[in-house]
This record gives sequence, C-alpha cells and structure tokens, in this order.
Amino acid sequence: MSDSVYKVIELIGTSTKSWEDAAANAITKASKSLRDLRIAEVSAMDIHLKDGEIEFYRTKVKLSFKFEV
Repeated sequence: MSDSVYKVIELIGTSTKSWEDAAANAITKASKSLRDLRIAEVSAMDIHLKDGEIEFYRTKVKLSFKFEV
C-alpha cells in the first residue's frame, strides 16, 4: 500500500426487505457523491417497528474512501 490517507464516515441505510439491502442502499447512495470507496464495515443493525410489525430494516455502515487534498 502506498502512503495514503483515508476518511471514514458513518451512514445508515434503510430497506423494507433486509439488512443487506439497507447496507447496499447506503453504499449505492454514497457512491454517487464519493469517489474511491474502499471498505464498508457494518457496525450495527436494527429494525424499526410499527404496531408490532417490521416497518423497515436499518444498517449502520462505516465507509472509508481515499482522502484527497
């Protein structure tokens, strides 16, 4: 690895289908405005409930990308 600096941000993606889709939604959205995404790390998953039923899944994702000055 060359001498590089990486920035880490945390996003929360949502999906009515699954935690995996929620993570993918966060990454897909981030890739539209960030370049050179490197690593995605799931840090938490939870479910939003409404009236005792699953309304949607949430996945908290830490994303790293190359920092350019």
